[in-house]
Amino acid sequence: MTNELTLLRRLAYEYFQASQSKENEERRILHRAVNDLQMIRPVVLIDEIPFHELNVDGSLTLKCTDPDFQGAEEFFRKKLFQWKHFPADMILTPFYPIHKVYYESDIGLTVEEQTRTFDQNNHIISHKYHDQLSSYEDLERIKIPTLTYDETETKRRFEKIANAIGDILPVKIVGHNSYMTMWDKIARYRGVTPLLMDLAERPEFSHAVVSKFAEIEISISEQMERLGLYEANPIDIHCTSALNSTLPGDQQQETTKRSQIWGRGMAQIFGSVSKQMHEEFDIQYMRKMMEPFGLVYYGCCEPLDKKIDLVETLPHLRKISITPWADVDVAAEAIGKKYVLANKPNPAAVSLNLDEDALRREIGRTLNACKRNGCSCDIVLKDISSVGYRLENLVRWEQVVMELVKSY
Repeated sequence: MTNELTLLRRLAYEYFQASQSKENEERRILHRAVNDLQMIRPVVLIDEIPFHELNVDGSLTLKCTDPDFQGAEEFFRKKLFQWKHFPADMILTPFYPIHKVYYESDIGLTVEEQTRTFDQNNHIISHKYHDQLSSYEDLERIKIPTLTYDETETKRRFEKIANAIGDILPVKIVGHNSYMTMWDKIARYRGVTPLLMDLAERPEFSHAVVSKFAEIEISISEQMERLGLYEANPIDIHCTSALNSTLPGDQQQETTKRSQIWGRGMAQIFGSVSKQMHEEFDIQYMRKMMEPFGLVYYGCCEPLDKKIDLVETLPHLRKISITPWADVDVAAEAIGKKYVLANKPNPAAVSLNLDEDALRREIGRTLNACKRNGCSCDIVLKDISSVGYRLENLVRWEQVVMELVKSY
C-alpha cells in the first residue's frame, strides 16, 4: 500500500502541475466564448478514446491493486497521456473529482441480447437485442425507477482519496450531468427493427411506449434535482464543452436546480426517420423534458442538418450536434449565429491510415461553413472505436486540426 500511495501521489503532482498551466486557463476562455456565441476560434476536443490500443510506452499500465487507488490512477494516467500526446483544447480540472454515488432501481424489464466482438480488449461491441417490449402487457410491467443517494459511500471514497493526495491536489465531491436518452433505452429493450417498424405500423403503441419512457426520464431528472445529484459547474457535457457565462446562475440553493445546468437530449436511433416522425415521436416529448433546464444541447449521431427548424422549437436551445452524416453547409446556414454548431468529424479517419489531405478538406469545409454563416463551433472527434493500434493517427489528427483552427 505504501508503494501504491507513493505512485498515486506522484501522478497527482504531475496532474496538478498540468492543471495550473497557462494553456489550461486560456482554453477555458475559448470554451466559454464558443458557448456564449462569441467565439474567438473553434474549440477542438477528442473523446471516447480506445486507450487499450495506445499503451505504447507502458504509461497507461495500472499498478495499483486497491480499487479506489486504481480508479484514481487510471484517471490520472489517461488524462496525462492525452495531455502529452493529443491534447487539442482539453481542460484539466484543478481537483480530483469524486462523483456522488447513487443507485437506480430497475424498471421491471431486463435487456436480453446477443453480442459479438472483434477485439477482446475493446468495450465497443455489436449488440443484437431481443424484443422485450412488443405488447401493451409488456408495457404495463414498466415501473418508474427510484433513485437513492449513497452519501456514506460517497464520503468514504472522498475521505480515502483526500487523505492520500489532498495535500497535493484538491479532492472534490461532484455531481452528474443531465443525459436523457429515452430512445437509446427503448432500443435496448426492443431492438432497432421492431422499434422503427412500429413507428409506421403501430403509431399508437409507439406513442404509449415513448410516453412511458418520457415519464421515466422526467421522474429521474426530478429525483436527481431533489437529491442534489446534479453538478453545477461541469467543464463538459457528453463530449462537448459546457463552460458558459449564463449558468449556473444563482447558487444560493442547497441543491443544484435543473434551471442551473445543461439539459441533454437526443434521438440517434431516428437517423433514418422523416422530419414529421421525428417531431411526432421525439421532439414533442422532448420539449416538456427540456423545459426545466437552463440551456439545452440536442442531438448525437442523428443527422439534423435538414431538421434545424424542428430542433429549435426546443426551449432554451443553445447547441446542436452536426454529425458526419449531416451536410455541414446546410446546417451552418440554418444555425447561423443563433446556436453553437457541435461538429462531429468522421472517426473512421483515424481507424487505419490517416489521409491528411482528406482530413484537411473535411475540417476546412466545416470551418468555411462556420465562417460564412457566423457560427460558433466546437469540433469533437468522438466514437473512436479503433485507431488500428496506431497512436500516431490521433497525434497527427490533432496536429492537423489544431493547425487549421488556429489560423481560423
